[in-house]
This record gives sequence, structure tokens and C-alpha cells, in this order.
Amino acid sequence: MNIEISFRDEPCYVISVAARMVGLHAQTLRYYERVGLLLPSRSEGKRRLYSPREIDTLRRIKALTDQMGVNLAGVEVVMKLMTKMTEMEAELTRLSDELKELRSSAQTKDDVAQN
Repeated sequence: MNIEISFRDEPCYVISVAARMVGLHAQTLRYYERVGLLLPSRSEGKRRLYSPREIDTLRRIKALTDQMGVNLAGVEVVMKLMTKMTEMEAELTRLSDELKELRSSAQTKDDVAQN
């Protein structure tokens, strides 16, 4: 799974390819970068390189604007909320796992005390 995660963040698509993949003009991708919706990596020659994760983000932005009629300010809010939700879900999972461990540990201690 770590290999898959690192691949998703690996910058590998130049702007023209990324634009074709999501059905947008390269200038639109430059504008999205300018307004801060995403920040692609740069090659040594300063060419923009997009990762598969950034391609997914571009598709999400396109869906929000084209299909749902959300303006770019709204897209920014939605994207921040989605990021926050992902962080909160991870924290909830971590806390849930910790609670299970504590309950298991307490049960083990109770079992030992009863014997």
C-alpha cells in the first residue's frame, strides 16, 4: 500500500497531458494554480508536473464547476472541507483503534486479577 500511496503523489504528467486527461485547457490549469486550488510540482526546467492525485483533484474541481455549478471560491471551500473530513476520519480511526486496545488491555488485566 505504501508503494501505491507514493505513486499517487509522484509527479509524472506535463501540463498538456494533464489538461487532456481531465478535459480542460492548459491555461485553465495554470489559472487554478494561480488562485491556489492546487500546486503542481516543477521539474528542473520549471515545467509543471502533475501527479495522479492532482489529476483526481482536477477532475473533482471540474465536476464541481461543470456539473454542480460551484464557482471557484466555492470549490476552494469544498476542497478544504473534504481535506478536513479526511483528516478527521483518520483521527477517528486512530482513536477507535486506541480505544479497542485500551479495552482489550483492561479486559486482560481483569482476567488476570480474577485468576
